[in-house]
Amino acid sequence: MAVTSHLLLLIVFLIFCTNFVPSNFIEEAPILTSDFASSYDRHCNHIVPRSPPRSDRFLPSGSAASDFRIGSFRGGNPLFNRTPATGGAERPQFVLFHPYGTGTTLADGVYSYRATLNLRDFSPYSSRRNLRLVRFRGPRFPLRNRRVSFTLQGFWLESSRKLCMIGSGAALNSGTVNSLRVVLKLNYPSDSTIYSSLISGGLESLDDIGSSSYFSPISILALSQDSNYDYKLIGKESENGCLNEEDRGESFLALPNYAKCSVLGGTERFDLDYGDDCNGVNCNPLGGNFGYVPNYMFFQRIRCDEGNKWKMLLGFPNSSYSGNRFPFEPSTTFIAEGGWNEKENRFCAVACRILNFTESFDSAYVGNCSAGISLRFPASLSLHKRSNVVGEIWSTSAANSLGYFDKIGFRRSSEELLGLLGVKYEYTAIDTLRNTCVKKNDARGKGKTYPNEYSLDMRFDMSVRNGKGQVASGYLAPFYVGNQLYRYQFFGYWSSSPQVTNTEISVVPNVSIVNISYTISFTPPPDFKFSRDSSSLSNTVEISAEGTYDRDTGVLCMTGCRQLGSKAQNLVTNDTLDCEVVVGVQFSPVNAKSENSIKGTIESTREKSDPLYFGRLELSSNSIYTGQAAASIWRMDLEITMVLISNTLTCVFVGLQLFYIKSHPDVLPFISIVMLIVLTMGQMIPLLLNFEALFVRNRSQQSVFLGSGGWLEVNEVIVRVVTMVAFLLQLRLLQLTWSSRQGSGNENSLWNPERKVLYVTLPFYVSGALIAWFVNHSKNTSGVSHRAFPNPHRKAYVVAPLQRHYFQQHSLWNDLKSYAGLAMDGFLLPQILFNLYSNSVVKALAPLFYTGTTMVRLLPHAYDLYRAHAYASYLDLSYIYASHRMDFYSTAWDIVIPCCGLLFAVLIFLQQRFGGRSILPRRFRQNSVYEKVPVISNEDL
Repeated sequence: MAVTSHLLLLIVFLIFCTNFVPSNFIEEAPILTSDFASSYDRHCNHIVPRSPPRSDRFLPSGSAASDFRIGSFRGGNPLFNRTPATGGAERPQFVLFHPYGTGTTLADGVYSYRATLNLRDFSPYSSRRNLRLVRFRGPRFPLRNRRVSFTLQGFWLESSRKLCMIGSGAALNSGTVNSLRVVLKLNYPSDSTIYSSLISGGLESLDDIGSSSYFSPISILALSQDSNYDYKLIGKESENGCLNEEDRGESFLALPNYAKCSVLGGTERFDLDYGDDCNGVNCNPLGGNFGYVPNYMFFQRIRCDEGNKWKMLLGFPNSSYSGNRFPFEPSTTFIAEGGWNEKENRFCAVACRILNFTESFDSAYVGNCSAGISLRFPASLSLHKRSNVVGEIWSTSAANSLGYFDKIGFRRSSEELLGLLGVKYEYTAIDTLRNTCVKKNDARGKGKTYPNEYSLDMRFDMSVRNGKGQVASGYLAPFYVGNQLYRYQFFGYWSSSPQVTNTEISVVPNVSIVNISYTISFTPPPDFKFSRDSSSLSNTVEISAEGTYDRDTGVLCMTGCRQLGSKAQNLVTNDTLDCEVVVGVQFSPVNAKSENSIKGTIESTREKSDPLYFGRLELSSNSIYTGQAAASIWRMDLEITMVLISNTLTCVFVGLQLFYIKSHPDVLPFISIVMLIVLTMGQMIPLLLNFEALFVRNRSQQSVFLGSGGWLEVNEVIVRVVTMVAFLLQLRLLQLTWSSRQGSGNENSLWNPERKVLYVTLPFYVSGALIAWFVNHSKNTSGVSHRAFPNPHRKAYVVAPLQRHYFQQHSLWNDLKSYAGLAMDGFLLPQILFNLYSNSVVKALAPLFYTGTTMVRLLPHAYDLYRAHAYASYLDLSYIYASHRMDFYSTAWDIVIPCCGLLFAVLIFLQQRFGGRSILPRRFRQNSVYEKVPVISNEDL
């Protein structure tokens, strides 16, 4: 059964890949097999007669059958289960049709085609929200991703503008793959205007009704995009009253011709602003009885001609739709066309609806062009107006007529357009902060340096805590610094920081104080207590703020406006602003050695009885600055090199010991096997850790992205290889020592001291492990926080899991690994005891081996002392060399361990020179020594 399942999955994978092979990698000529010919003649020949291909069959791309722009479908049960009417509005269904392989045939006006057809269904339970939803239980096709693909081939008739194709697809059904044989029929419009913009047709199953592969007919409706488009509504937009009297005092950008076809080129999403008197009926662009009032509008421009003429789509899906693709659903889509008004610097258009659509789209058409649209680009932004694309849509019908709706505003803020159009920012609330900000800026930071106002350090992630201790997460990001758009520098457009001019300073005549505006956003948990009127709190709190920043004190002083969301899901009210908000932030110095987090407050200046009042919010951030992050990354690169050197030296010293015993084979039995086991296990632990990281990843930990261009990954492989070599060399030394004890004639005289060493060291090691477990059990491991820091290479923020006092989270496994490192530091202890019990005067260890290995083990502790003094403690985001996961490191340990290691090396030197018990007081020494064992031949090596 397992083999069968794998074969079935392989077949599905191959079919999936085949559907997405580019057309230039597939043979263009149609495959006119006997099966295709018979199926085509039976189902399509009466629509488009089949004709043999010509030798010069290829046509230029962009022929008529390729005008399929974007489509929707209905039907297809049990492939897709959909209720009619408003069900489609809540769950958009997409048709993706890609014709290729165009060729001429012997019949005039008949062209051969091949194509791929993909049907996608966005089901409600595919949302990422953890909602309990009723899952559809299909009788035969329980497709999780709700997607079916087909490969097709057929013919197009130019005179009738019809396309008919035969093909097949596949669907997974209870572990088996069912082949679906289908016929596709499409009717293209005879001309190209807004009224004839629709392609209709259907997909039908060729399998017998009742078979496992049969599905009900699928109706398809798509938008046609012919290159020879004729605008019919240009000039009529002024008849619908495009000019808005409310904004005659504002100035808007006059777009140059080259920019008119560049702005809003993709799929854009706009927030909708309804009037104060909206009651859910006369303010719904989809109709009063549609079932919901849309919260946002999708915009997609589908063509731009002569810079002034646009054709576009407007979509109003349900708020449950979270996709990026335009939701082309006939009941929620407007088709519009219009032109740019040079005099008023605004775009004016007329929008039409898609009418007469039922479960079958055969009779659908475009009509009811009674909606006007106005779109413009403000020349300046301010605290109360942050949207750089604004507009309105309204009904031009009589107020009492069917389908009438009041004017609805829409808006969007696009950072890309801000830079492209050169939008300015006007500070309107600086004067209200004059006294407050001056008081906060009085205290100068002596000897301290704070972030530059144009630097990446001004943006940071934060935690927001209310009076009850509940925490929300969010960020603060500068919007404009003076008159410069901060986003340019954030994405690396500025090569250097612009100079601050006196014209940008309006609070006090000091060049260290600049005007600045911010965007503040945080997402509270469901139980987060924000204000009395909790219903006004949306999923995300958005605050626009402006004020001043003093780089001499690191004080950010601002006033803000909070966006107020809707109070009911199906009734959107006017999007108002709560501008009674003050924000204060104190940045930490960039040259601080201790951990100074960014702190601040968000407060409401309203009376406590006011429904919009909210309690004081404390914000904090452990974000580090770019210079500090760069220093930490440089340290990591240095530590990678030190690890490579350390592991390489370990291999060298073990190799020297092997060469030593090759020249002095008689010393081999006098090497402590317990010591070699400790060394071998110590080399094996890093290999096991790498294995653990590869196959048992801890999902609760996030890696720190170093931005080193793959340097870390390459060196990680090298470190593993060198560690493996050291492990094999240690294992070889252990094997030779063990073999030398066998058949030497003095097994008991050598094994008895080894047993004594084991009896002494094993309880010592076990008791140390128990102590490590007890200490770990007594620690409070609940203090884990997250520190975000900017990457100076990629200009991005990443998050690493940190602990309040130690940057690696405490766990029993980590403490045991650290204890194993401590045992490695004292690797000479078993050899000292062995020499003591055997009273050996044999020079079993090469001097370079035990002194060199001792130095390799002790240098990390010396480096850890230097690291603790050279770097701020909170910058040690990751340990590579002298890792705290592999040994005990602290000021005390870094002194005790090297002293003990050097003492052990001195004792080995004395034992190998004067005898194993020479290190004891004279009365405990014995004069007898062990005999030398027979010489081991070189063949054993």
